[in-house]
Order: sequence, then structure tokens, then C-alpha cells
Amino acid sequence: MDTLLSILAVVCGLTGVAGCFLPVLPGPPVAYLGLLLVHWTDYAQFSGEYLALWAVLTGAVTLADYLLPAWITGRLGGSRQATRGAAIGTVAGLFFMPWGLVLGPFAGAFIGEMLHDRTDNARAFRVAFGSFLAFVLGTGLKLVVSLLMTFAIVKAVLF
Repeated sequence: MDTLLSILAVVCGLTGVAGCFLPVLPGPPVAYLGLLLVHWTDYAQFSGEYLALWAVLTGAVTLADYLLPAWITGRLGGSRQATRGAAIGTVAGLFFMPWGLVLGPFAGAFIGEMLHDRTDNARAFRVAFGSFLAFVLGTGLKLVVSLLMTFAIVKAVLF
């Protein structure tokens, strides 16, 4: 049973890392599930504080990833259309990997802002760039947390 749980834990960790780039997969929560799975084996016995810390980090990073684009878009004077456009662009970008995943939120926010106010190209570009930065920041935070949890999983299984 330990072997099966360990394999599932590593798969969850790797899936969590992939989920940092794919909006359809919740990266850090899946990696955290892998951490829990390896905890239930004889390979690793993490403390309650260790698991609680990772749970809090997972929740914080996941929440930040959802809130950052809207917050940054709003701080830069973006409209609701820009926020919605960034979300639509993120999903549409999945079909044009890998560049679509990076450029989708930018293009979506730009188009959304242009639909809101066709006369202010500079503002639309600023809002779109902010949406892109929020995407990069959110992805980076998720990636760091997921990679660290995956490292802990692999370390527990192999060493």
C-alpha cells in the first residue's frame, strides 16, 4: 500500500506543478494532496505544524492567484470588461499553447478594455500589461509552492 500511495503522491506533485500553468488544474492543492498521501505512508511522518504550514501556504497562493488579476487590473484603472477579458483570454489561450497561455490574458484584457473605451489605447495597454504581470506573479507563486511540495514528496519517497 505504501508503494501505491507513494506513486500517487509523486503523480499528484507533478500534476500540481503542471497545474501551475493550466488553469483547469488547481496546482498547489493537488501537490498538497500528494504531500498528504506521502504522509500516510511509512516513508514520511510530517508534523502537524508542517502540514498546517503547507495548507496555509497552499490556500494563500491559490487565493492570491484568483484575486491578483482583478486587484491589479482595478488598481491600474481597468474595467470589468478587462477583468472578464483576461479570464476569457486565459481559457482561450489553452488552445494555443504555449504562447496562448502567456499572451491570452494580455490579449483578453486589452480587448476587454478596448470594448469598454475604444479611445484610450494607452490605458488598455497598461491594463493588459498589468493583467499579464498578475498572471506571471500568480503562476510564479503557485510554481514555487508546488515545486517545494513536490521536492518534499520526492525526498520523502527516495531518501
